[in-house]
Amino acid sequence: MAAVLTKSRRETLPATAHGLPPKMRALYITNRQRTGSWLAEAFAGDSASQIRLDEAVGTTAGLARLRDETYDAVLVSHEPGELDALDLIEGYRAGGADEPIVVLGTQSEQEMAALCYEVGADAYVCVNTSTTRNLIWVVARAVQRCQLVRENRRLNQAERQRLQREHDEAERLLRQQWALIQDVEAERTRGFVPARDAGRDPNGDLASFLPEAAYDRRRPPDLPDELVRHYRELLRTYVIMGSGNLARELSRLADLLATAGVSARQAMQLHVHVLSELIHGLGSRSTRHVMTRADMLALEIIIHLAEGYRDRYCERANPPVQRMLPGFDQRTPAAF
Repeated sequence: MAAVLTKSRRETLPATAHGLPPKMRALYITNRQRTGSWLAEAFAGDSASQIRLDEAVGTTAGLARLRDETYDAVLVSHEPGELDALDLIEGYRAGGADEPIVVLGTQSEQEMAALCYEVGADAYVCVNTSTTRNLIWVVARAVQRCQLVRENRRLNQAERQRLQREHDEAERLLRQQWALIQDVEAERTRGFVPARDAGRDPNGDLASFLPEAAYDRRRPPDLPDELVRHYRELLRTYVIMGSGNLARELSRLADLLATAGVSARQAMQLHVHVLSELIHGLGSRSTRHVMTRADMLALEIIIHLAEGYRDRYCERANPPVQRMLPGFDQRTPAAF
């Protein structure tokens, strides 16, 4: 490949456009008949960006350099019959490499660009019709695209890890809440070892709060199915709307629970059961918002339920007394 890159009228001046890296390190893979001295001279004659160009002769030498050293970009000379850039790039991408690759050749871009994209190259430049400044910009854009892809991959991985941590934390909190419910039940019977002590790790690890078999989210509470379905819909609505629009509905539900004699332990058992179903139905979505809203719902329900039982206790402790009308007293009239 001869030195056929041409110069534009501004190539001898510093680049004024934004986004061009001041320095880049590139590897040029070519064959023995076409050395890379012409390309190095072309880059040296343009002051837009300082490009350090290393040369590797042949596919094997190029892959060895890529394995041992790090480059911002890779330039591959496409010489049909001598060095097939398409086969080289296809094998390179199959090995998991993600460096930006630009193919240089004498064929037209209409003929080669699509073929290069299909094997994983970032761009194709025809040296017969392109300029040095254009080649620099093509390489710079390929480098920037590669950096964005890597950053996007890193962010996606970090997001998946964050969601997994949220799900693990939600599972741990559900186990702790279930352990508290089991503790209350054990204290009432006074014949069982509290579940919190039975499931606690000897080192005090809260992650093993309960054995796996002791925590079964599929076991429904000992309450009517209609109540479970109603609370499930109420929890979903509460997660979306918050407490502002459901205060009256929560008060009516608490009054219904108090009238039916549902204890606070049973109410929390209902809450944990329904919340566990909702959390495991989220899949890979975030659980932070759901857990926060669910905690607020449980707090409101318990407050309303406690107030309902308090009102009923006060009514029994201080029953209403029939009072006399004004002008009458409780003494028997003298006429009788």
